[in-house]
Amino acid sequence: MTAVEQRPEVEREIGRDRRRKEDQRLITGRTRWTDNITLPGMLHLAMVRSPFAHARITGIDTSAAQAATNVVAVLTGADLGESQGVCINAWAITTEQLTPTHLPMPSDRVSFAGEIVAVVVARSAAEARDAAELVDVDYDELPAALDLKEAAEDKVLAHPDLGTNKSAFWSFDSADAGTGGNVDEAIDRARSEGILIEREYRQQRLIPAFMEPRSVVVDPTGEQITVWSATQIPHILRFALAATTGVSESKIRVIAPDVGGGFGGKLQQTPEEMIAFAVGRRLGKPVKYTETRSESLVSAHHGRDQWQKLTLAATKDGRVTGLKVDLLADLGSYVAIVGGGVPVLGAFMFNAIYKFPAYRFNCQTVFTNKTWTDAYRGAGRPEATYAIERLMDELAAELGVDPIAVREKNWIRHEEFPFTTVAGLEYDSGNYEAATARAMDMFGYDELRAEQRRRRESNDPVQLGIGVSTFTEMCGLAPSRVLGQLNYGAGGWEHASVRMLATGKVEVVTGASAHGQGHETAFSQIVADRLGVAFEDVEVLHGDTQIAHKGLDTYGSRSLVVGGEALVKAVDKVIEKARPIAAHLLEASVDDLEFSGGRFSVRGTDQGLAIGEIATAVFAAHNLPDGVEPSLDSEATYDPVNFNFPHGTHLCAMEVDTETGAVRMRKYVCCDDIGNIINPLIVAGQVHGGLVQGIAQALWEEAVHDDAGTLVSGSFVDYLLPTAADTISFDIDHTTSPSLTNTLGTKGVGEAGTIASTPAVVNAVVDAVRHLGVNDIQMPCTPERVWKAIHSAGSGGSTEGAAMPHFSQGEPGQDSTEGAGA
Repeated sequence: MTAVEQRPEVEREIGRDRRRKEDQRLITGRTRWTDNITLPGMLHLAMVRSPFAHARITGIDTSAAQAATNVVAVLTGADLGESQGVCINAWAITTEQLTPTHLPMPSDRVSFAGEIVAVVVARSAAEARDAAELVDVDYDELPAALDLKEAAEDKVLAHPDLGTNKSAFWSFDSADAGTGGNVDEAIDRARSEGILIEREYRQQRLIPAFMEPRSVVVDPTGEQITVWSATQIPHILRFALAATTGVSESKIRVIAPDVGGGFGGKLQQTPEEMIAFAVGRRLGKPVKYTETRSESLVSAHHGRDQWQKLTLAATKDGRVTGLKVDLLADLGSYVAIVGGGVPVLGAFMFNAIYKFPAYRFNCQTVFTNKTWTDAYRGAGRPEATYAIERLMDELAAELGVDPIAVREKNWIRHEEFPFTTVAGLEYDSGNYEAATARAMDMFGYDELRAEQRRRRESNDPVQLGIGVSTFTEMCGLAPSRVLGQLNYGAGGWEHASVRMLATGKVEVVTGASAHGQGHETAFSQIVADRLGVAFEDVEVLHGDTQIAHKGLDTYGSRSLVVGGEALVKAVDKVIEKARPIAAHLLEASVDDLEFSGGRFSVRGTDQGLAIGEIATAVFAAHNLPDGVEPSLDSEATYDPVNFNFPHGTHLCAMEVDTETGAVRMRKYVCCDDIGNIINPLIVAGQVHGGLVQGIAQALWEEAVHDDAGTLVSGSFVDYLLPTAADTISFDIDHTTSPSLTNTLGTKGVGEAGTIASTPAVVNAVVDAVRHLGVNDIQMPCTPERVWKAIHSAGSGGSTEGAAMPHFSQGEPGQDSTEGAGA
């Protein structure tokens, strides 16, 4: 089908199920992962990693490794010196934040088990790995800060030179901000005449566990140094390499080929990338490093890892009056690229969909001698959603009412949008009532509650629990001015360009770099609809800083709502550039032209030209208006005016065997509102994948270290990822409240399932055994933990967790803590 044949009656692409363009090459293996890349004369790297969580390096003997077969070089941190650069922190959440220097390969002290102390360069990967075992490193082991609460009390210092483990203290108070009342007054009133709920929740440490391990190839032999990396952030990586090594940014080209998943885990400027860059420059030869899965689990950044203490004040009829959050966040050994800011993102979401009159959030970020933490699917918002949704269930239990009823009493009603929250964000659109009603209908809510009552009355050993999660999140990391106010080191804009080819085909260039989300398909659908060309005639280019010269990459559910909007603006510029040319060719007034279905037509006549025909005429440039350049190509940079706020209701039914602690998912239903949907098929895949990741946190996944700081869940034997056999079929649906802040009316979806599902599952597990005296089970809800909770219910229903330190407001990075019961 040609552009000339396009007509308004042709089926719209937006809203249409389209199989992903990119799947054919991905599924059949006709693609290039970074590890597939082979260059002439390429050398291979293997990393020597510390077995200790904290130790001084007192000596490194590389002689045996140097003498091994086909070894070209063995280099240490002292050998590379300043040429290795540093790993940057792009988000210092306060000006007083303590940030230790993060050298890719330190020469004096290691700060976590898995940190790199030497690199072996050989002619094959196998020879490099074999020789790495011959490097003899002498260590003087030091005490390690491992327990988050103890680290917050500076019992053992992760970085002795800093004198404390406290990195930064960040606080938000609605009374100070003018967005709400005084939370202490609300708590005092609730203590004397209302309801006061105090709980402590643990967000365990998780590992992103992406499909493709990280890999990097560096070729220094051309005029530019070319870096291929399995990364989410080619543009940011290019900047970081230039900023920290002294190499001109114009001399660095970064390419992210097809990338097998990331989930935030490839949102880094990694030590391995920096070392490969330095070694390639030093030797003047192409080099490659691809991590093993064991290396990935121990040294790729981890996620979550928080203690959360919450205090909720409410009236006796269940109307919330105040919320106070005290948070301890484990940074691990260093402040990662945006790691310090992850809890700050969560700070704006603890109030969720509810009308809290007063709110305070205090967060202390803390160093430990573990792998550093950073964004993992949802980045701060899953942690916040988990806490508030667990807490709302506790309020419902205290009141003796249905969990949905207490939520309905407190949520923002659809007629109140746009709504400014107690955290100061303006939610533009939503309809929690509609999403909840649809989810309850799909779930068979009343019938399952009736079955639950029957099981309890009959004392069935297998009890049924029903979990509720009504969530919202802030997506599209977002207005640059707002990010600047939060001390974020970059903007929130995105760039796109549209190239009209002589044949009428279209090339789209986007700064949003995909790692499995379906960008090529969704962006083709947007352009096909907007420009009126065939879906098949649109080619989407991305992930190469020399082709997509501007961009801020992919994370935070921003690709569609920011990158897609930049693309819309670029397409609109193409149409406007074509308008005077079309008028000239049709010998008509510009004011008489209409553009629809890819075709300019003269109003009231059958005269017209397709956009492809105009592109061909522009290429020839034989008959253009005076002063008009022979090009339709256009580009646009879009900076959002606000975040966007998808929401939804997730319902889960879990069966719990009270005799063994075993849990089994019976049913899972969700109804999400993500605004207008570009491709329902892609959305379904995003939701399903997100659900599995969130459910996995609730039931299976946990990064566990022993008393020496060694990761004992360092393989998929011990770190339990779910398989298809572990899950059930999910029932998903959508309501639609279009976003009011972008042209497409879209909202983010990539993180929704992960954010909402974890509390839904845990609420269901706890609900199944609440009548036995259980009010919390620490994640993951393994059979052992469930069984212990049931059998220790007489002492409070929870067997884990010491008292949570209380934070007093003080100077960032210097606040004091004092013990307080949870």
